[in-house]
Amino acid sequence: MSPATPEIAAPRGWIARSLDLVERVGNKLPDPAVLFLILMLVTWGVSALMSTMSFTELDPRSGEPVRIVNLLTGGSLTAFMASMVTTFVNFAPLGVVLVAMLGLGVAEHTGFINAGLRSLLVVTPKQLLTPVLIGVGILSHVAVDAGYVLVIPLGAVIFYAAGRHPLAGIAAAFAGVSGGFSATFLVPSSLDPLLAGLTQAAARLIDANLEINPLNNYWFTTSSTLLIMLVGWFLTDRVIEPRLQATKVDGDTAQMPTMTELKPEEIKGLVAAAVAMFVAAALFVLTLVPEGTPWGADPATLAPGTHPLLAFTAPLMRSIVALIFLFFLIPGAVYGYVAGTVKTHRDIIAGMSKAMSGMGYYIVMAFFAAQFIYAFGQSNLGVLLAIKGANGLQALGLPMAMTLVGIVLLSGFVNLMVGSASAKWALIGAVMVPMLMQLGVSPDLTQAAYRVGDSSTNIITPLLPYFPLIVVFCQKYVKGAGVGTLLALMLPYSVTLLVVWTAFLLGFWALGIPLGFGSSYQYVPAG
Repeated sequence: MSPATPEIAAPRGWIARSLDLVERVGNKLPDPAVLFLILMLVTWGVSALMSTMSFTELDPRSGEPVRIVNLLTGGSLTAFMASMVTTFVNFAPLGVVLVAMLGLGVAEHTGFINAGLRSLLVVTPKQLLTPVLIGVGILSHVAVDAGYVLVIPLGAVIFYAAGRHPLAGIAAAFAGVSGGFSATFLVPSSLDPLLAGLTQAAARLIDANLEINPLNNYWFTTSSTLLIMLVGWFLTDRVIEPRLQATKVDGDTAQMPTMTELKPEEIKGLVAAAVAMFVAAALFVLTLVPEGTPWGADPATLAPGTHPLLAFTAPLMRSIVALIFLFFLIPGAVYGYVAGTVKTHRDIIAGMSKAMSGMGYYIVMAFFAAQFIYAFGQSNLGVLLAIKGANGLQALGLPMAMTLVGIVLLSGFVNLMVGSASAKWALIGAVMVPMLMQLGVSPDLTQAAYRVGDSSTNIITPLLPYFPLIVVFCQKYVKGAGVGTLLALMLPYSVTLLVVWTAFLLGFWALGIPLGFGSSYQYVPAG
């Protein structure tokens, strides 16, 4: 990176100083693995203290009053020990990351990613890298969680190869993948029918015949794509990257891409890899075309209007990570053999092994993260907080606009403690949807407000299952990066999205623009 200029070294504004403070304080926290361990121990202690208390809030899952489970009893501790291995092995991001990294490792080891990005940068104007990267991050939602293991690390690579700070690339990609998680780029994601199904289940507590269209927020989430790209573009180029100019890139630069002219053998390898990718993709698409394709879910089990291939339970949606593995393995191997960077199959295996050797730190963090999330879920502390927040919002009796703002803020707050979007909505939605229906607010509008709050704070919660992985990506380029570094990077995105995206939703509501297919803004209670 180029050395800092006198202008960059000039007195910094209050925003930069505030973010510096967040970074310093955050990086003084213990190592993320130890932090998760401490949080787990705190959860144990709080659960023991609160387990003796009685609460009137009803658990929507059982209909009974919420009961905090004491995690320090003999039964709880032995259950924790007995499930420790399965809790770790079944930690969803773990398998996703490792399988995807096997394919990415081959593509990186053979030089396919390096050469491909250099060819891409030749035709992409440098000033458009940021919005293109954010747009790709939003588009990755179609592939469920693929953006975390694919787009975010490539964002750093692309920015570094273009002579820009790699952490700015990580921040921009993270903003698109996670901050814009509820946005969709024309193609619906599997999150749409998943949330709509939970909304319908909650709404039927009031109206047993109410049907929720899986695309009930489609127009809002699709138009939100442009908003997020513009916000992310401005913040990355005008706030984040200027602040990073004083942050030295001290990672292993020998493993980082450089902008050199493509050699003839590299061009030949890229052409062969492109042909291999096209043939593989064409053959795959042919398997999707036939009616009743095994890649689709059973239509008899789906809600009306849900495409079998886009259902959350569809084999296609559940095979995304395996497809990513093949998407990089096939062209990576073909490129290596044609370009001469690999000679035998042993070189391919070496690439996979090298990728796995770099994931050791993440695996350690994933172990402690999995144990903490398990303990927090077992304690019911998250359920209690969510329901108390929803009931408190109802008691305020705010006007419609302020109620929507309240839903956004409540969703964002609960998101700091419960990482899964579906788990949060199963808890909050079961209370909020029927409650607001009684006040005349449609389930479609309540769901849209939840999606804004959930997405906006995704990027600043260390409880996001992929948060430790993003820290590891940062440390590849800046060895001293930690939780505070990532929080300071993402806080401007989070706050800005929370404000601007909420205003965008209020604009939709004020102008009466349809939120999606079969959606409404008002619900008239029966009778």
